[in-house]
Amino acid sequence: MCGIIGYIGAKKNVALGIEALKRLEYRGYDSAGLAVFDGASGEIFELKTAGRIKNLEEKFQKTAVSGCPFILHTRWATHGVPNEINAHPHHDCKKNIYLVHNGIIENFKSLRRQLEKEGHKFYSETDTEILCHLSEKFFKGNLENAVQEALRKVEGTYALAVISKEDPGKLVIARKSSPLLVGRGKKEFIVASDPAAIVSHTKKVVYLEDGDIAVITSRSLRFLKMKRPDVVLDWDWEEASKGGFPHYTLKEIYEAPEVIENAIRGRLTRLEKFGKLGGLERVEESLKVANRLLISSSGSSYFSSLVGKYLIEEYAGLPVEVEHSAELRHRKPVLDENTAFLTVSQSGETADALAALREAKVATKKKYGKHIVTVGMVNVVGSSIARESENDSRGGGLYNYAGPEIGVASTKVFVSQLVIFALLALFLGRQRGLSPAKVRQVARELRLLSKKAKEVLALDGAIKAVAEKYCGASNFLYIGRKYNFPIALEGALKLKEISYVHAEGYGAGEMKHGPIALIDENFPTVALAPSDAVYKKVISNIMEIKARNGKIIAVATKGNREIKKIADDVVYIPKTLEELTPILSVIPLQLFAYHVAVLRGCDVDKPRNLAKSVTVE
Repeated sequence: MCGIIGYIGAKKNVALGIEALKRLEYRGYDSAGLAVFDGASGEIFELKTAGRIKNLEEKFQKTAVSGCPFILHTRWATHGVPNEINAHPHHDCKKNIYLVHNGIIENFKSLRRQLEKEGHKFYSETDTEILCHLSEKFFKGNLENAVQEALRKVEGTYALAVISKEDPGKLVIARKSSPLLVGRGKKEFIVASDPAAIVSHTKKVVYLEDGDIAVITSRSLRFLKMKRPDVVLDWDWEEASKGGFPHYTLKEIYEAPEVIENAIRGRLTRLEKFGKLGGLERVEESLKVANRLLISSSGSSYFSSLVGKYLIEEYAGLPVEVEHSAELRHRKPVLDENTAFLTVSQSGETADALAALREAKVATKKKYGKHIVTVGMVNVVGSSIARESENDSRGGGLYNYAGPEIGVASTKVFVSQLVIFALLALFLGRQRGLSPAKVRQVARELRLLSKKAKEVLALDGAIKAVAEKYCGASNFLYIGRKYNFPIALEGALKLKEISYVHAEGYGAGEMKHGPIALIDENFPTVALAPSDAVYKKVISNIMEIKARNGKIIAVATKGNREIKKIADDVVYIPKTLEELTPILSVIPLQLFAYHVAVLRGCDVDKPRNLAKSVTVE
């Protein structure tokens, strides 16, 4: 997945499409490609490159190809490593049908086996190629009919743009749970996955809805099922590239509901029915006999791993240790052949995490003749940690599917990690006798979290008002207990990262062991106080702070009136299972840090001295 462009009309200048594709660079990508119907030869010309769009542009400028329609794509790998072969567009066996695709085809493995039995030859590792061969199977001279039949066979999400040399003069598009829109010009249409690519070309657009399939010629746009109204965009390009948000960081915080849905899509049903996670099938039996799990991570991933530890120990009864990757790699941890090793990294390139993983494999292989079971939890398919974790029968992978995260400070990926840890805990729990009733209870609540996250985001204005009240403070204390102790740590880190304000996260039970000495009227405390098993303990800690004239910003469960009498300011989150509260409670902390940073004039998306991926030790 990442960026889609399609064009059909009077212009036969592919450079127009390349310029539109550049408008989507902000989304992040690992490869790019294009396909254009060359009227002179009657063939479709294809060009793909790994890396930057600039590479694609330079290669294309050396050709004499022009034509229409054409399609372009930037890819962020979800299936298959990032390289030219896996880059889009993809084609069928006859090189008749070419398409670009955003989304995930969940049943691609079974469809691929079926198509291979029927004689289709696959050249890539992608799920997208399935759509080409399915369309080829049903093609009888009419492209839209073939695409329609192909889509009836697939399970998953998609935004598609498809062209055919045997049915030229058409651009067929389709959408399900992945954005796609059409810009309407004078005797021309431009298709994109993001308004950022269209808004400088035309402001008259039509948005596709789920289930839509449309056929575009140079003169008409026709939906197969119903009509869609034109919409006039009132954005300029700079606004559109951030989806109308002033910063990528805020945009990504607001993507939490979508990220939650992406994390559970397909996986939750599989867990309920079979107790399985697709990326762990090769190591399922090894994980079943594991007597210990060691998690290696850094930064925000370390704090999500602490929540994961609590979840796994509660649901599965499996002992879990969480280590800073930078410390782990310089120690000699006790690793036996029944230890499972999980590496958590947003980028999949964190140098210390990669080194710790490799050293753990080498040490255990030397001692036991085979390395320990390794699993990677990353957001970037094909990254170094993903490859190192999955490169043999003793490895598995868990992908965030959160999409590119442009802001340096992790927000939506952190939320995704929490959700996937809940799924992993259920998986390990099912292996160890967790009751089906408990699995169903957690599954029901996980399905509601996207909606509940939207309720939290609706409080953004109130959270901004709290930030305005406290943005002048020089120090903050964040406290929480049990599942929300790691969220206190993450909240403090977010404030430090993007607003450059000193903040410390502590377990609320540690107050009397030092931090309380700092409390006065100029030292605000953010207290995580959901209505859970340790709520009364947290209230006691809040009272200790109030007795010393400290200011309290509380995050509490909706409906709790008691805390309004105690705290100076309260942000409410919807009620959920105690162990899932971190997924909701972290969102107001992200918004608070964001607004404090903006009010203090900081570069929110690119904080000083920080990098998105720490690839040096």
